[in-house]
Amino acid sequence: MGRGGWYFCLKHRQVEPKAGCRAAERLGPYPDQETAARALEIAAERTKAADEADRRWDRED
Repeated sequence: MGRGGWYFCLKHRQVEPKAGCRAAERLGPYPDQETAARALEIAAERTKAADEADRRWDRED
């Protein structure tokens, strides 16, 4: 990964090569520009997986 990595800025809705905006307004760092461009998709996949894990946890009670 290059120094600082790649980020997806939620405010500007674009990939940025370094952490420019506030941490609360960006996702990353990602290892490359292509992965950062998929940041919203990756976040959705992780949220879905966490929701499924929560449902499994609830059923075990």
